[in-house]
Amino acid sequence: MRSLKDQVIWITGASSGIGEALACELSRQDAKLILSSRRIVELERVKNNCAHPENVHVLPLDLTDGTSLEAKVPVAIALFGHIDIMVHNGGISQRALVAETGIVVHREVMELNYFSYIILTKALLPHFIGQGSGYFVVTSSVMGKIGTPMRAAYAASKHALHGYFDCLRAEVGQHGIKVTILTPGYIHTPIAVISGDGSFLNSESEQINGGLSADEAAGQIIKAIQNETYEPYIGKFIGEERLALFVKRFLPGLFTRLISRFGTPK
Repeated sequence: MRSLKDQVIWITGASSGIGEALACELSRQDAKLILSSRRIVELERVKNNCAHPENVHVLPLDLTDGTSLEAKVPVAIALFGHIDIMVHNGGISQRALVAETGIVVHREVMELNYFSYIILTKALLPHFIGQGSGYFVVTSSVMGKIGTPMRAAYAASKHALHGYFDCLRAEVGQHGIKVTILTPGYIHTPIAVISGDGSFLNSESEQINGGLSADEAAGQIIKAIQNETYEPYIGKFIGEERLALFVKRFLPGLFTRLISRFGTPK
């Protein structure tokens, strides 16, 4: 099992939700942390709530500004002298029918959920190759494995992550680099949600409110990192999103007929 003590871990989307919960738990395990998001005040709050804030650095960045991301990587490396684990965690969700979702919305979701991860990964990869080790932990979704109504842009961005990081894993294992793709189901966290015209929606829902807590999700994620699991499901052991994954894999025809009756995992 991989020890996280003294590991330098960079987390994006660290100002709330799963990112915040991960930061707090990893600090309790004596990891050294770099916390990133747009919200500096919230990042400082998370840092101060960590068990060892002296081992936490705040590095603000905007995942929607792809042109600025590559330059953040050498800054991050310089904070502790190296990076061991990159946790890609920022993102946005979407709710709208395909017929009502503009191309601008598709591009916005892909820029944040997919291209920002790729830009940071490509910029950090030479560092990992040079040190002969490294670990990319990628927050995808159950929606990266299935498709449900009202989630086309979101599901497409998450499906893209699986394709890209599966390919990356096949290429970089020889350099001692690991890749874990997380597939969360319903997690009770705040997440920005946009409609088909780009306006923001209320992210509250019965499924999300009844989902796994961020702290519980962080515990499952840390176990997956310690075990270097390829593609762990993160969520309640018994739940409709887990059932959907099973049916889609083993009974795809039945899944297609029944999907409109299932919920829509975040």
